[in-house]
Amino acid sequence: MTDEEQNRLYWQQMREGDKEAFFSLYNNTYFHLVRFGLKITAKDELVKDCVTQLFFQLWDKHTRLNPVANVKAYLFTSLRRMLLDQLSYHSRIDAAITRLADKENPNELSYEEIIIGVQHDEELKSKLHKALAQLTPRQTELIRLVFFEGLTYEEVAAQTSQSIKTAYNTIYNAIKLLRKLLK
Repeated sequence: MTDEEQNRLYWQQMREGDKEAFFSLYNNTYFHLVRFGLKITAKDELVKDCVTQLFFQLWDKHTRLNPVANVKAYLFTSLRRMLLDQLSYHSRIDAAITRLADKENPNELSYEEIIIGVQHDEELKSKLHKALAQLTPRQTELIRLVFFEGLTYEEVAAQTSQSIKTAYNTIYNAIKLLRKLLK
């Protein structure tokens, strides 16, 4: 039996709810999917996360999946779409963060500038404490990890057991709120 015939068998069994077939399909295609994903982007953690996410999605909708003639091609196409979506999302987030950190705009202070100013101005310090108190506990935690402990978004995501996308969104929303409250 060829690999593709085996994958089609696993696919059919997975559609019928066979978890062992699901894991066999995962094990049989994981390396190929990661290697394929690395041709799209060199971000190996993103590729691995997307492969895992792809399989979670497959299992979530296994009862609604149709038979597939070429399972590997289906998985490659799905992974490519997912990676391109993630890369597009990350580039939009990076652009938003760059705009937030843009030091050429004199009307807006960067978060680091606000923190330095706090050390010299008691009134601003009081405003900052009030603004920080309005953040959710999760926002406060992520702000602390990124700006006070210097962790990357990837490290924050790993430490808090959430996706990088969620960490970016949470921090972005927190900074947006802080900017609004400190104007």
